[in-house]
This record gives sequence, structure tokens and C-alpha cells, in this order.
Amino acid sequence: MSLSGLELLSEHLDPNLLGRLKKLKELDLSNNLLETLPPNLGLSHLRILRCTNNQLGDVTALHQFPELEELSLEGNPFLTVSDSLKVSFLLPKLRTVNGKDTASTCSQVESLDRELTNRVTAHWQKFIATVSPEEEADKVQADFMKSAVRDVRFGPESLIEFTQWRVRMIAEELVASGGAQVQDAKVPVKHLQAAGTAKLRARKVASKRPGNDPVSLPPSKRVCAFPPAQTEGSPVDADGGQAALHLEPLHFLQCHSRNNSSKDLETQLWACAFEPAREEGHSGATSQTVATCGGEAVCVIDCQTGLVLHKYKVPGEEFFSVAWTALTVVTQAGHKKRWNMLAAAGLRGMVRLLHVRAGFCCSVIRAHKKAIATLCFSPTRETHLFTASYDKRIILWDIGMPNQDYKFQANDFLLAGCEGGCCCWDVRLDQPQKQRGCEVDFVFSADSKVSGQRVDGLAFVNEDVVASKGSGQGTIYLWSWSQTWAGRGSQSVLSVVILARLQWSATSLAYFSLSTCPDKNLVLCGDEEGSVWVYDVEPLLKQSPLLATTLQPPTQILKWPQPTALGQPVTKTMVNTVVANAAFTYLTALTDSNIVCIWRRC
Repeated sequence: MSLSGLELLSEHLDPNLLGRLKKLKELDLSNNLLETLPPNLGLSHLRILRCTNNQLGDVTALHQFPELEELSLEGNPFLTVSDSLKVSFLLPKLRTVNGKDTASTCSQVESLDRELTNRVTAHWQKFIATVSPEEEADKVQADFMKSAVRDVRFGPESLIEFTQWRVRMIAEELVASGGAQVQDAKVPVKHLQAAGTAKLRARKVASKRPGNDPVSLPPSKRVCAFPPAQTEGSPVDADGGQAALHLEPLHFLQCHSRNNSSKDLETQLWACAFEPAREEGHSGATSQTVATCGGEAVCVIDCQTGLVLHKYKVPGEEFFSVAWTALTVVTQAGHKKRWNMLAAAGLRGMVRLLHVRAGFCCSVIRAHKKAIATLCFSPTRETHLFTASYDKRIILWDIGMPNQDYKFQANDFLLAGCEGGCCCWDVRLDQPQKQRGCEVDFVFSADSKVSGQRVDGLAFVNEDVVASKGSGQGTIYLWSWSQTWAGRGSQSVLSVVILARLQWSATSLAYFSLSTCPDKNLVLCGDEEGSVWVYDVEPLLKQSPLLATTLQPPTQILKWPQPTALGQPVTKTMVNTVVANAAFTYLTALTDSNIVCIWRRC
């Protein structure tokens, strides 16, 4: 039976009506507006179910179809990799999901479930040993449930929704059995309905982790447990004491290789960016998922496990830049949900907006006639996207927010490093002109009256302090935006107010990307020798202005380790891009040898 393309809402599926179709084996609900499936449709003989292109946010209601063999869920943007694991757990006879065999997913579910069962059981035994005999049984059970969901962890962060879902179920079984070992995963229908309802309620105010089915990499593509890297220099805190930063290489990946070949050391890797943390409103919230781009692929990687969670390829494209933003989407029923969107662009001059959670490209913007060198989202306007192209134009796009009306404040300036120096544009949207000329050229010497010095690295350390660099200078400048702008007047060429000078490589090679970790006051930059220069600039920003002329050494230099387990030694490489997550627990470096190196802070 086909009910496709009828704009059906969830409440339109009448269980009393559909329940009469006792022998129905195939049902097509594609291209509708369904957010969930009623839990009691009564179609116990259903073999094939198509629910593509809906707004499903929960899969636990599928438990009512025990004979289901084929399932299609593509085009449901609120479903994640955790939901695909739930589907495999709930439907033992399922053979294909979205046209793909479920054998590998089922194997992964079995492995996860076995380990989670062991960990919850061990947690129960440890918890019970601390319980006083006078405590009420109901309170003990409730406290155990909370502690199990909070403390039992296993697997990558991208699967945390699935693992917490199973931990809760296993804990309930343990409580019901009085602590007996869980032998078989039986799923009470009542529990699933309650879990599904709770999830939908939670989704109105919180987002889920985007992700996709993990890609298994051969041993030659992923290497762990390297010895600590060589370091030079000693970090100094604000009081002059030593405060070491210990990092070690955790994974080496060649996930951008042509034809997945380990011999490809030529594909260029251009940019990487950590995903926004899924916790909203929490200070210090961070992510361990990083997006990388190079060649014809964009990869999303879990830094903890080294798994490639998703890979998006466009034959003939060469991706140069990626950037994340977090959007609030309003469903047809008026519910607000947040998802993280990844923008990627490169040689073809087109911006692709990728919904990583669902694994598809939402939109393509034909932005420029020439290649796009870099793109970034506004830190204060989540729908504002800047693209900079070799056609010598920077364009501000409003990618939009479905079913939302936004009023933007008119107080924006765009700062960009260029071949001719560092330039500033007024990009306030209350101005009538579409094309804007450069407002101010910034120079880095008080004696200089003209611009012309290339700035090939630029990043904000905080809301006021800018870090910038150029090739051949051997210096990274820290300068104040507010103090510099205050002295503008009517000048079109303005000397920056320098707060500190950081020693860097004197190489004449250009375009080593500069990045910052604002929460930790760190500045990061690679070099032509494969090293990563790390600067803790917090004490420097507190120093006397008279010391700003003194060249400050790096806090630490991370030397390039030899990833011989990749199949062949890489004796010479350049680190052209390096980024860290907000908590500085993971650092990702891209090399000109087609190697992604992930470092972990010890």
C-alpha cells in the first residue's frame, strides 16, 4: 500500500483504520511530514517499510514490526548513527536499511551490547556494595539508574545516545531481576514507548550528536599508541613557573587518499575544523569530532577512536575549506531542534551545505566563478557565511533558517588577510550598497605609510586580540582590534597596536594556516619541517607594552613523529593546517603528504 506524498502528519495515521490490514506486508509512507510513528498500528506481518523524506526523530516505535526485513529511512534529517544502531537492535529479522546490508551494523551492535552489559553489571555490583541496609529499595533503584546512565561509558562520543539508551535498559533489567546477570536482551514494549516519548520531548530543547555509520579502516590507515612526541622549550605560566603541556600523537589517517590507497602521499589536505559542542549554554563545552578536507573528499572523524564517521565525495572537486555552524530548525509541528551544519567549498566555486547527522547535502550555493579559497561563519550570526574567492571577492551569504524570522543587528566588520596586507570591510546589512570597498588597510610598522605586506594567517585569540602572520617574517603578531580601531579617525591606512611578537619559522613559504584556541589562550601554527608551534599567550597579554618589541619564543614545539605503521616512512612533510578543540584535549594537523595526524593531550 502506498501513502506516499500526501503531506501526512503523525496524527493522520489512524491505528483503528490501519489495524484492519492484518496481512499487509509492504507500506510506503515516503515524502510526508511524519515526526513519529504511532506505537500501535497493528501491522505485525509487515515486511517492507519505506519512510524516506520525512521528519522522523525516533525509531523505537519500529519495534512493533517484528517481521520487518527491509527499511528505508533516508532523508530524515533528525535521525543519527545512534538511530541506525537502535534499528538493528530492535528488528532481529531486518536484512537491509536504505538498501544496504545490515550484517556489519548488527555485529557492531552485538559487540557494544556485550561490553555495555558487562560494564553495567560491574557498576551494579560496585554500587550495591556501598548501599546502606536502611535505605529504601525504591530510592536505591532510582539512584542506581541515574548513576549507571551517568557513569557507564563505552565507544565513541558519536554513539553516546545509543549507549545511554542501552545502559538504561540493561540497568532496568538488572533492577527488575534483583541484580541477576543479564543473559538476553529482551526489550519491553512499554519501556520502548516511554523511551521514545522521552526522547521526543527532549528533542524539543536539546540536540543530538550528528554522525554517520563508522567506516572501518585497515590497520595501515589508523595507528595508535605512539610514544610521546619530542618537544622543545618549556611553557611558562603567569607567575613564571613551569606548566607543561603534554601531547602525544594518537592516530594517523589517510582517509583522503585516491582509491583508498596507502601509497597516495600526494593528495593535498587543506583545512580542518572541530564541530561545535552539542551541549548548549555550558561554558567549556567541547567536541571531539573534526571535519577535514582535501582532494575530492570531506571527512568527519572521531578523534577519540580515529573512526571516519562520514565521508562526502564529489568527483572532480578539490575541497579547500570547511566551516561549521549550529542552526535551529522548526518542524512542521512547531518544535525547535538544533543541528550542526558543515559548509565545504573549493575548486569549483560552489558551497555545499552538508547535514552530517543525516549524511546528505542539503543545498549547493553557486557562489563564485573561480575557486573558493576559504569560508567561515560569523561567530555571532549563525546563518551568515563569508566566502573568499580567487575572483578577488568576499561575499556575505545568509543561508537562511527554515521557518524563522531573524532581525540582525547592524554592527559588523569583516577582517581578512590578503596578498596586499590586512583589510577591513563594513558588512552591516543596513547599508544599501551590495558591493563594498575596503574601509581600512592595516600595517604592522609604525614607520610604514602604505600596505603591501602579505598576511596569510589570521585568527582571533579573544574578542579583542588578533593573531596574524606572513611568510618570510619569522613573526606572529598579537594586536588589539579595539585599540587600533580607536585611532582610526578618517585614515584609510592604519598602524596596528601590537601587544606581543611571537617567534615563528623564518620560512619564505606561504599559507601555513594560523589558528587559536580561545578558551585556553593558545595560538597554533605548523611549519615547513612538520612541526607544530604552540604559544600560551595569556601571560604575554598581561605584560607591559614596553615588552611588546621583544620576540617571544614558543611555549612548545611538537616535532613530527614518524608514522612508519602507515606502510612507509614519511621523512619530510609540512604541517600546513593545525586546529584544536575548545578544551585543547585534541589537536588535528594536516600535512602536505596526505596524512591527518591527531594528537591527544595527556
